[in-house]
Amino acid sequence: MAQDPKATEPSSSVDAANLSKNSEGKLDEKKKDENELSEEDQELKQQLELLVERLQESDINLHRPALETLRTLIRTSTSSMTSVPKPLKFLRPRYSTLTQVYEKWMESDNKRFLSDILSVLAMTYADEGKRESLQYRKQGSSEPAGSWGHEYVRHLAAEIIDEYTARTEKESPEITDDLLALGLELVPFFLKHNAEADACDLLIELESLDQLPKFVDKNTFQRVCLYIVSCVSYVAPPDDVSILKTAHSIYRSQNEWPNALQISIRLNDIELIKDDFNSCPDSLTKKQLAFILARQRIFWDTEDDDLNNILSNAELSEQFYSLARDLDVLEPKAPEDIYKSHLENVRSGISSTNVDSARQNLASTYVNAFVNAGFRSDKLMTAATDEDGSWAYKNKDHGMLAAVASVGMIDLWDLSKMNELDKYMYSTNDYIKAGGLLGLCLLAAGVRDEAEAVFGYVREDEWINNKSSVIRSSAIAGLGIANAGSAHEDIMELLLPFVSDTGLSMELASLAALSLGQVFVGTCNGEIASTILQTMMERDDVQLKDPYAKFMGLGLALLFLGKQEAAEAPLETLKAIEHPLAKQVGVLLEICAFAGTGNVLKVQQMLQYCTDHLDAEKEDDKFQAFAVLGIALISMGEDIGSEMTLRSFNHLMHYGEPVIRHSVPLALGLLCASNPVVHVLDILSKYSHDNDNEVALNAIFAMGLVGAGTNNARLAQMLRQLAAYYHKEPNCLFMVRIAQGLVHMGKGTMTINPYHSNRMLLSPVAVSGLLTVLTAFTDVKTLILAMYPRFLITLDENLKTLPVTVRVGQAVDVVGQAGRPKTITGFQTHSTPVLLAFTERAELATEQYLPLSSVLEGFVILKKNPDYMDEDVDSKHAK
Repeated sequence: MAQDPKATEPSSSVDAANLSKNSEGKLDEKKKDENELSEEDQELKQQLELLVERLQESDINLHRPALETLRTLIRTSTSSMTSVPKPLKFLRPRYSTLTQVYEKWMESDNKRFLSDILSVLAMTYADEGKRESLQYRKQGSSEPAGSWGHEYVRHLAAEIIDEYTARTEKESPEITDDLLALGLELVPFFLKHNAEADACDLLIELESLDQLPKFVDKNTFQRVCLYIVSCVSYVAPPDDVSILKTAHSIYRSQNEWPNALQISIRLNDIELIKDDFNSCPDSLTKKQLAFILARQRIFWDTEDDDLNNILSNAELSEQFYSLARDLDVLEPKAPEDIYKSHLENVRSGISSTNVDSARQNLASTYVNAFVNAGFRSDKLMTAATDEDGSWAYKNKDHGMLAAVASVGMIDLWDLSKMNELDKYMYSTNDYIKAGGLLGLCLLAAGVRDEAEAVFGYVREDEWINNKSSVIRSSAIAGLGIANAGSAHEDIMELLLPFVSDTGLSMELASLAALSLGQVFVGTCNGEIASTILQTMMERDDVQLKDPYAKFMGLGLALLFLGKQEAAEAPLETLKAIEHPLAKQVGVLLEICAFAGTGNVLKVQQMLQYCTDHLDAEKEDDKFQAFAVLGIALISMGEDIGSEMTLRSFNHLMHYGEPVIRHSVPLALGLLCASNPVVHVLDILSKYSHDNDNEVALNAIFAMGLVGAGTNNARLAQMLRQLAAYYHKEPNCLFMVRIAQGLVHMGKGTMTINPYHSNRMLLSPVAVSGLLTVLTAFTDVKTLILAMYPRFLITLDENLKTLPVTVRVGQAVDVVGQAGRPKTITGFQTHSTPVLLAFTERAELATEQYLPLSSVLEGFVILKKNPDYMDEDVDSKHAK
């Protein structure tokens, strides 16, 4: 039966009445709680009210004692982290009364005293935006702000920043000297009380960070510099440069030469680098600086032979070989040891490709070169069974070239092995000769003395001006690889005519421009830049459509790597070229200029390029591929930017045009080079099965880049499954083999990630190698530029290997953390030499030695700790 709605009215009105009674009861209880203060609190409240009344009286003699008592009560009050101090709480109703008293009083010491107290009270009661704490502070006595406590100082700093911003944003900016003076009073307090981040933030906002060095001492400089350097990624130019210069001057003032040099390298200021190096008074520390410079491929002649030896990387091969001996990985590996075909789930006889086909042999050549790189021996090319070079003849044309060149990679950095390539130089086959030339250049990559010897050999007319284009192109490309980053003037004189000669093929001219870009990477060389631009203007449209033409643009872009605004002039010049190539080169130039900066505006600009839906048949859309690579290249130096980039790539894969989808896997490979992040591997694994064959190929190669030199077991398993999946697709299978070779590169001892020194420094030479491979994605040999051992080798004062115990664990970001937090977590203790993964950091596990570099990576010199006391020896003496 239906219920009468009217019947419910009385009960609902009763409920409402009960509800109002309950709420009234709760209010009464609240008032009761407020009234029921403890005797102590009640006494304090009455005392404060009496003091306020005293201040309102006309007798001036009562004011001073009342103010003194008020100050004492406020300063001595204690509070929990969740409540306001009692005196501030009880004075709340009296705040307006006190401000009226202040207005009535004549100018005097008492008025300034009251102004100090009101400044503190305003922290709790004043209306937001009025900045009353600051106003009263300026009118108060010159008593130290720190005497009122930390929270007051922080609040005052915030109001100073707000006031400074308000004044400077006006149409006619006002004078801010008073705010700066007040801010500088707070800095010593912050530094003294472990609030270095607050001190730095205040000076950064007041645009006066250059004042910081005079406040910093030996106890605070490390935390201060760590914080301000971490801020660089989040400020706009030119503030980033001023922050780095401040950190540099602090390190110099504290005689922290390795850290100062790393900042100079990051600033890319060669004069500052030389000044740091030459100003260092300690000869042993100078050797440590030389190791840092050698890692970055910065070299100049000094009067000290030992320093020259370190700077030129002359001992790199020997040290790498001893590392391999200590790790017991000298045994050469055959490609089949990497493929592990017996684990692939493929029935025998089902494969449609001939096992000894040229393509399979070429894959084996590359895998063999990657895996045995730097180990001086292998089972294909340098084995005793292959004295006549029979493996090279199992390949065709460019396969022969690659096979012979791979000898240079196997003997990487070892000048004594040049004679192994000499026998190929007398061959009648041009591809064999070209491979020999390229092998010589690979062998000398990054080692100054070897590169000089190779340059003297290759520059001879017999090679550089040979009638065979394949020999000439090998000689030209090889010079770029061997001398990358050296800024060798003689190479410019030799190769510039190749760039400007419009009668030459586009292939040779572009390779010459690319080599010059690699040799003069990041130097902004005006002569080379103008020659390349002039050549692009003079060449006709047919030549500019040549696939090699983009290398000419890449050569130009590499000149301005990391130089930001310096690239504006060539960008304007490119606008005068009407050919679509100009747009591609313009994008390349922009992404190189801002590489590793994390510049958000440039990332957004690249994303904007990717949103255009162009018809590939009517318009040129190749520039979009470079824009995708640019997103990764710009944001790769900064963790938050990298995370955001991964999300953007997901959208591009869903909604982008084919040219964009093809490039996304390559960009992922660049973003996480030699850093096998699990979720990135899963994404690439999904793309490697894409319906679009080019996406799949690039994804497979990107998997190799992400795991390069890591021996990652999960990735190796993925690639074996892909080999089984693509066993009937020769192109994809070839790429899987290349990726397998990359993963096991240097038997797990090498990296191709361009970041080093705790991910603080970007190697321009390594970036140039990676970009060349990704731009072309046909010439895998150029990856040699980015290869470097990922070791930590400790040396004694005589530069001999010194085994010590170190803790290796995952790096922890300790910026701005209180106290002295641990910099690594989940560590294991090893004896040096050790291998370090991309996300790992090492620290000494013994106090017996002191490292000369704060970053334990690469070569680190140790000296004995004069304060070290051996506990075992002490206990024996005690007995």
